[in-house]
Amino acid sequence: MPSAVAAAAASAPARRRRPLSLRARLTLVYGGLFMLAGVLLLGLTYVLVSQQFDSPPGDSKMISGVAPDGRPLPPEAVTLNEGDRPRDDPPGGAPPGAVTNQHYAEQAQNDVMGSLLTQGAIALGVVGAISGALGWLIAGRVLQPLHRVTETARRIADAPAADRGLHERIALPGPADEVKVLADTFDVMLARLDHAFDGQRRFIANASHELRTPLSLNKALLEVAVRGAEASVEVRQLGTTLLDINARHERLIDGLLLLARSEAEVLEQAYVDLADVVEHVADLADAADSESAAEVKVVTAADEAPTTGNPVLLERLVQNLVENGVRHNTPNGGWVRVACGPGDVPGTVVLEVSNTGPVVAPYDIPTLFEPFRRLGADRLSAAPGAGLGLSIVRAVARAHGGDVRAEPRESGGLVVTVTLPAAV
Repeated sequence: MPSAVAAAAASAPARRRRPLSLRARLTLVYGGLFMLAGVLLLGLTYVLVSQQFDSPPGDSKMISGVAPDGRPLPPEAVTLNEGDRPRDDPPGGAPPGAVTNQHYAEQAQNDVMGSLLTQGAIALGVVGAISGALGWLIAGRVLQPLHRVTETARRIADAPAADRGLHERIALPGPADEVKVLADTFDVMLARLDHAFDGQRRFIANASHELRTPLSLNKALLEVAVRGAEASVEVRQLGTTLLDINARHERLIDGLLLLARSEAEVLEQAYVDLADVVEHVADLADAADSESAAEVKVVTAADEAPTTGNPVLLERLVQNLVENGVRHNTPNGGWVRVACGPGDVPGTVVLEVSNTGPVVAPYDIPTLFEPFRRLGADRLSAAPGAGLGLSIVRAVARAHGGDVRAEPRESGGLVVTVTLPAAV
């Protein structure tokens, strides 16, 4: 068992080791193949030169005391002392000039072959280093189109919303090789995705517009039937119930229209101070609470928070957060705190809405921003609201280049923080 733990601990750093990049691997392949070819070439040259040296010289030249190439040996080379004679040569067995000539040839051969190996290895190392550097540059040049594809895909993936950045294209120039085919295929996929998201938004907007007309007609007919003098108590009660259902459907359609509008690109870029929006929405919430005798108190701490965007959408963002904080609160003694001001990150402004209310589990937070999801209620319940409040908040924030996050309070309720770019 200890050996298994030690083996696992030893293999952990190997698993955490960062793999080599494709550029580094290509460089190693180029350099390795070049070095292998150089070693084989050097070995072949060594064998061929060695064979040339091993060819036997003529007998007359060996006996006469001349070198194999015909040059005469110096006098000191011809004289061979008896003590310098090889032990395996019998005294007087071979002419002194022949022994000296063979010794000279072997020494010259060893010097030439050693020089060939040494200088060849040095030249191979220098040329190998140069080829590795050239391989690194060539690999970077070859992989540059792939880097462009990767950067475009990363920008689209890092967009705050799934459909943001789909209008961007790689548009890779150059010949129609494998990399360009990949980039063009990626552009076609982006175009189809962009078209699909646009079609989805158009469908929501068109369907909502088409549903508004029958709902308005139903509302008018129900109001005439309920207010008629001959209407019985049962008819009035039924009409009131149907009017409430009709009003809920109208809120749902209005929310869908606003959601589709919020997810589209914001073309209007006006100067908006979130402090003014917070004060205005808080006044509206106090007036609505006084009419309904609600016990939820709305308090503000609005500092200057300038940003740019659509004023109507930004007001709806704040209004949805305040209404959501008032609706999901404690029965008595609850409060909603709305604060805004500069963000901790330079160049940002922050809107924070916190409230008292039921305890929210951390794993329920992501589902609150999904359309038609309510905490503790299904989509068929008669709970107030259409289940689009926080979805609209997130869509508006992302359309303005910001984001939203929520955190549960330990004593109950939520803290919703919206981060937006500050006005330049």
